[in-house]
Amino acid sequence: MNIFEAIILGIVQGLTEFLPVSSSGHLVLLQRVFNINEPSLFFDTMLHLGTLTAVFVVLWKDIWEIIKNPIQKLTLFIIIATLPAVIAALTFKDAIEEIFVSAKFLGICFLITTALLVTAEILSKRAKKAGSLKEAKDMNWIHALIIGVMQAFAIPPGVSRSGATISGALFCKLDRDLAARFSFLMSIPAILGAVVLQSKDLIQNNSSGVEYSISAAAVIAGSITSAIVGFFAVKFMLKIIKEKSLYGFAIYTGILGIFVLFDQIVTRFVF
Repeated sequence: MNIFEAIILGIVQGLTEFLPVSSSGHLVLLQRVFNINEPSLFFDTMLHLGTLTAVFVVLWKDIWEIIKNPIQKLTLFIIIATLPAVIAALTFKDAIEEIFVSAKFLGICFLITTALLVTAEILSKRAKKAGSLKEAKDMNWIHALIIGVMQAFAIPPGVSRSGATISGALFCKLDRDLAARFSFLMSIPAILGAVVLQSKDLIQNNSSGVEYSISAAAVIAGSITSAIVGFFAVKFMLKIIKEKSLYGFAIYTGILGIFVLFDQIVTRFVF
């Protein structure tokens, strides 16, 4: 992978990490298009570190409140919401790696994202019309657990993490702004956990003499790009989730899923 390809993937990661369209799905797709034969999970994780920086910059007030007062409900809810993905990642690690490498379910997973977004939007509008939306003070551990299960469900590429967690929050009738902010705060332990697991594999591979063709410069370029683009994507998504609907993202992932499935089954230009 050269620096130009890394920057392109960094742009895609920054744009799609916080938009409900699956960043990992887009990265896997572009790696196939560019014929990049790098360890998918490793480079994907490094780009996620870039977008993690964007979360800290945009949501620094929320994060600072947690740091000042770690013993609070929000901290507990983030921990509860993180556990399902941790359990799933540790239990099905080899299967997850195979799914990333083969990408055989990519088209179906994009369509799953579409279904989640449409369902969430319908339920959210019904809750708003009925006046039953819940604010932060109304959130409980069951809501956090449901959102966490949705995050675990979104591990395969093509199923959007932000889309699944925001949808889970909307399924629970949480306020749309709360749904987006909680989803983005959840990304912090999720990304850090992925980095720890991937770093362990990297150390083991290095000790076994495995070498990667991707350069440090390419990794750095991709990470910085994803951080810059991710900053604007977070601010954009916080505004969109409050003022607009998710249907546009649903249409996009639906069309993309159909094209990927068509290529996987019929044309096989990429897959």
